[in-house]
Amino acid sequence: MSSGSASSAPFGAAARWVSGRDQLPLSFRAVARFYARTGELDLTALRIKSWVDDTLEAFLDDAYGAIEAELEAELGYEDVDFRYETKLTLPVELTLGYLYRRALDESDGYNPVTDEPTRSKDEVVRSFVGGTDPARRERLRREAADQIEFVGRVERVARLCTEALLDGDMRDAINDAEFEDFETDPPLSDDERERAARVAQSTLRDRVESQMARFPESVREAYESAVAESNTHQADDEHFRALMARALGEGGDESGDGSSSVAETPAGAAERIEAEYKFAEFEGEAGSLTAEEQGWPYCKTQYERVGVIYEGMIEMFRAAGIPIEPSFEHAVVLAIVGAQVWLDDVDDFAADRAETQLTPVTAEYIVADADSAAHDRVVEVSETYLDRAIEYAVDSDSILTGIAAEYIYLSGDPGVLPGSPRRGD
Repeated sequence: MSSGSASSAPFGAAARWVSGRDQLPLSFRAVARFYARTGELDLTALRIKSWVDDTLEAFLDDAYGAIEAELEAELGYEDVDFRYETKLTLPVELTLGYLYRRALDESDGYNPVTDEPTRSKDEVVRSFVGGTDPARRERLRREAADQIEFVGRVERVARLCTEALLDGDMRDAINDAEFEDFETDPPLSDDERERAARVAQSTLRDRVESQMARFPESVREAYESAVAESNTHQADDEHFRALMARALGEGGDESGDGSSSVAETPAGAAERIEAEYKFAEFEGEAGSLTAEEQGWPYCKTQYERVGVIYEGMIEMFRAAGIPIEPSFEHAVVLAIVGAQVWLDDVDDFAADRAETQLTPVTAEYIVADADSAAHDRVVEVSETYLDRAIEYAVDSDSILTGIAAEYIYLSGDPGVLPGSPRRGD
C-alpha cells in the first residue's frame, strides 16, 4: 500500500519512518502515514475524533443500559453489565466526524459540537470558556444556533443508525446461533446467554422502532432497502459454502446449480468461484461504485455483504435532510470493504476454512496456484480498496476517514496467512 513519496510532505520520509515503528501507538502511526502520503497534518481531526468517541460511547452506554435493565428483569440478576463485540460502528463514527467538521467550519467563535465558545477565525487571541462573559457567550451561541441544531439532528440520526446496525447484527448472530459476542458480567450459562441475546436484540428492535417514528418515512425506507439488498448475499451463503466444499474436494459430486447431475471436479468448482464470487458481475445499479471499481476482484460480493448497509446508512442521513457528498460515501464504503477483507477475513482465515466459509481470503487460497501467490493477492486486493478510499477521503476533505483507512491498513496482519514470507511456508 503506497504511503506517498518524499515530495508529498516536507517531512514525508521521517513520517514514513515513524509509521513503521511497531512500538508506537497505532493512532499516531496512522496520522504519520497519512501525512506522508498527502502532506495533510490536521490536528483538528484528532480533536474531532475525541468528540466522536465520546458521542459513540454515550450512544452505546444508553443502549446497553436499557438492555441491562431488561436483562435484570428477565434473568433475576442485579447489576448486570452487558457488552456486544462489534466493529459495525466505524462508519457511523466516520460520518459523525465528517459532519462535525462541517458544523465547525460553518461556525465562528463558537463550537457547536462541544457547545462552548472558541477562538474567532478573525482574531489572533480571543477569550475562551473561562474568560468569556455570559452576555458574549450567549450572543455567540445565538449566532451559532443553526449549527447547534444541525449537530443535534446529526446525532439523532447517528444514534438511530448505531442502534439499527447493532440490532441487525445481533439478529444475524442469533439466526446463526453465534452467541459468544454477547458478553455479560456476571457470566451466564449457555442457555442464559441465548436468552440474554434474544432480550438484547428485542430491546434494540423496540428502541429502533421508537426512534424511526420520529423521522420521515423515507428514513425507514432507506434502511429497509439496504437490509433487503444485503439479505441477497445472506441467501447465497449456502450456495457458496457448497461450492467451496466441492473445490476443496469435500462436497458432493453434483454441480450444485440444478442444471446438471454431472460430477463437478474441484478444478471446475474453483473456476466457478472465480466467475461467480471473485469476478461476479453487477446486475443493474451498483450504488456509488464506478465502472472500474465494479470490475475489481470480489467487488460485487463484498459490496452486497457490507457496502450496501453503509450506503443505506448514508441514505438515512440524506433522507433526514443532511446532505453528504458522494466522495465521502465512496470513501466509507471502500474503506469498510477493505477492512472486512484485511482485518476480519485475514484474522478468521483458519476458522473460515474449517467451516467452509467462502470469503475473499479463503477464495484466494482456492483459486491461486500457490499459497505465496494467494497471500500476495490478498494484500493486493486489500490495498486496492484502502488506497482508493483514501483518495476519496481527501477529495471530500474527510481527513479523519483517510487516517482511519491508514489505521485499518496498519492493523492488518497478513503474516498469519499461509505463504507469508514471515512464516516461511
